Amino acid sequence: MSKTTAVFGTMAFMKQYIELLKNEYVLRRLSTIQLISYFGAWFSNVAIYTMLIEMNVSAGVIALVAALHFLPGVIQAPLSGTLIDRLSPKKLMLSLLFIEIISTLSLLMINNISFLWFLYIIIFIRMGAASFYFTAEMSLLPRILHHNILKQANEIHSIIWSFSYTVGMAVSGFVVYMLGVKIAFVLDALFFFIGFLLLYNVQIEVIVTKSNESVIKMMKKTFTYLKENRDVLHLMLVHSLVGLTSFDAIVALMVDKYYSAMIATALALGLMHSSRAIGLVFGPMFLGKWINDKRLFYLFIFQGSALLLWSYVMEYFYLSLLASVLVGFFTTTLWSYSYTLLQHKTDKSYYGRIVAYNDMTFLTVASVTSLLTGEFAKIGFSLQSIVVFMAAAFFMSSFYYMWIYKKYLKV
Repeated sequence: MSKTTAVFGTMAFMKQYIELLKNEYVLRRLSTIQLISYFGAWFSNVAIYTMLIEMNVSAGVIALVAALHFLPGVIQAPLSGTLIDRLSPKKLMLSLLFIEIISTLSLLMINNISFLWFLYIIIFIRMGAASFYFTAEMSLLPRILHHNILKQANEIHSIIWSFSYTVGMAVSGFVVYMLGVKIAFVLDALFFFIGFLLLYNVQIEVIVTKSNESVIKMMKKTFTYLKENRDVLHLMLVHSLVGLTSFDAIVALMVDKYYSAMIATALALGLMHSSRAIGLVFGPMFLGKWINDKRLFYLFIFQGSALLLWSYVMEYFYLSLLASVLVGFFTTTLWSYSYTLLQHKTDKSYYGRIVAYNDMTFLTVASVTSLLTGEFAKIGFSLQSIVVFMAAAFFMSSFYYMWIYKKYLKV
């Protein structure tokens, strides 16, 4: 395929995204809310870590705050999934956005290290609401969109996240530096408020089946459903393996060891994350038309190969930047397509619960990956060897997926 053909093919695929957003009003509104909320969220994230550094807290405190970003989604999954299948999606999502507004404004009350306990509580509540909202939205999409366009909707979601991450990280660092931590919190709350107004004015027509079953009984039925539908269980595990791309810890260690002598730490961190985000944004534009059930196997191989290349050039800053673009290039499509497969296989009456458990397994893999990265580094493993382990995990995952494909997906 020539470069010209590839470019025109990508442009045509982008037009499909635009047409889908034009034709699907609810998806367009949800995507706009997502863009605004995700962009604003980086203001608070950068502000929180800046505030902690200014307080001269220990590394253990910073690690705990990082863990609190994952923990709520893991703990609340059984309950959140059940509630999603019982409640009106719009009312639930509005309530969660309201909680995010209040919890973000509550960060303004933290003035010194004696308020750390309050910071932990606020972050837990805030991230719990954010995780809950994400699960509710992802379980809503298959209820309002046709089977054939669900994959593109998931790709749009992941592209927006990647774009918000790329631009939000750059802008938020500048805003916090110029205007201060408190203003960043206020701006983030304002973004959430705009999202709240946009959602309040949208009509979402979804029939919610009223159930007299208790929450405990619904949870038990979910486990029975997974036991009887092994394909759904295996696809949950496949999607969770994308959590191996939780690279925050390895990037921080790379910057500290290899790049801090040649470039400012904050700048190096921003460039490394932004370069990977470029790959995250453009990956599905090139791979979206190519990917299918069988070819997902190769995507795991490509992801592992990109990691091997990254490990080889890790010591060289500019080569590492280029390699990190390639590392991100395959991740978004892996995430969105494996999510689509799970949505297609799940019975609509279980959407909320299955998506919640799926997010729980994904967040667990992501948090464990981050923790193991730190532990392996502590006991003497080189950073290159840690990335090679990640690559090996993707190679093994490819064969696991091929087994699933042959047993459950191949027609």
